[in-house]
Amino acid sequence: MDIVNKEIESPKKKIQILVFLFALIALIVDGTDVMMLSYSMVSLKKEFGLSSFQAGTFASFTLMGMLVGGIIGGWTCDRFGRVRTITVSVALFSIGTFLLGHAQNYWQFGIIRFLASMPLGAVYLASNILVSEYFSTKYRSTVMSTMLSGYIIGFILAAYLAGIIIPEHGWRWLFYIALVPIVLVLFVQKFIPEPQAWRKLQELRRQGISANPITNLTNTQHQSGLKQIFKNPESRLMFICWTLISFFLLYGYYGVNVWMPSYLEKDLGMNFKAMTNYMIGSYIATILGKISAGVLADKLGRRFVFSAGCICTAGFLLVLVNYNNAENILMLLIIFGFVYGFSTGIHTTYLTESFSTANRGLAAGISYNIGRIGGAIAPPTIGLIATHTSFAIGFFVICTAYVITALIPALFIKDRMYDPQST
Repeated sequence: MDIVNKEIESPKKKIQILVFLFALIALIVDGTDVMMLSYSMVSLKKEFGLSSFQAGTFASFTLMGMLVGGIIGGWTCDRFGRVRTITVSVALFSIGTFLLGHAQNYWQFGIIRFLASMPLGAVYLASNILVSEYFSTKYRSTVMSTMLSGYIIGFILAAYLAGIIIPEHGWRWLFYIALVPIVLVLFVQKFIPEPQAWRKLQELRRQGISANPITNLTNTQHQSGLKQIFKNPESRLMFICWTLISFFLLYGYYGVNVWMPSYLEKDLGMNFKAMTNYMIGSYIATILGKISAGVLADKLGRRFVFSAGCICTAGFLLVLVNYNNAENILMLLIIFGFVYGFSTGIHTTYLTESFSTANRGLAAGISYNIGRIGGAIAPPTIGLIATHTSFAIGFFVICTAYVITALIPALFIKDRMYDPQST
């Protein structure tokens, strides 16, 4: 019997729903935590006496922590399981975020933020891998893009909480409430088994059988890990391509994410509560964009929708920055939010289908999280550009990153290379 790439029995719908909700809750918490920093930026600059460049480095601490944690999380996903990785990570970053409310200076905040962000990186990756292995390729992109809307729901929740907490109680209380999600995640995870593909792979490893498509069944030990990723020309190319894609995509994504609220508040003169309401409208549009991208990707292919989404994001960002006024800014933010969701809505679906189950966690974890370096350098560099020139120039640099992101998969990465439901 051929056990390499053997199809796994489809999981029950009840379990699939629980898996979806579990990953959705984890990403809502993840997204809320990430955006708490953006809405605290002005308050942090004032309290700690920081420049825009220094404030931007807090986002860099976040992204570098997520980079390290994401790589470790990729390994723990393959070794200990997807569900365990998510559960432990949510607990750790909730505690770490709570401690941020006690920071008294720049370095305390930066170091705590770095440590708290390590499990953040693991949650995002593990949630995507978990869902990809529970749903068939027929509608996987639709399900995953809908699940990824949880990240944006987290942005909306952060905007709402910031709007009602910071003006009345200050930025510290925004971080104190981060302990709340721990109980919910710990409860839900009790009802969710690890994916059948992962459990089957562990069984094969215990039997000393290889399920890696670049090895063979005569091997006495399962061959996985970074060495095997680079040994195969196809997986090596995919690893390099996805590392570059992640770098430029996350440069653009976090460049916009961190500085758009400050741009609206400082350059366009919006008051804080109005700005958060405008951002909520944009985030709702992003959710619709993510879901739409998932549906289209299942019908038209991952490559076309991903590349087109990146090009549209670059184009509408230029329109937003150069042609906004008091009458049209909300409409422009909504349109931009919609196309902004396309590339991130199907990014991880496209990514996880580029590697086999044996190395999916490690390959996706390392490539995606090395790419976080792009996200880490974006906030301080855009802040530096804005300080010496303008936000308009900084956003033009972001547009260039999105164009590069579109070209790499269009040239090198096929659709649906591997089925995550198979070993």
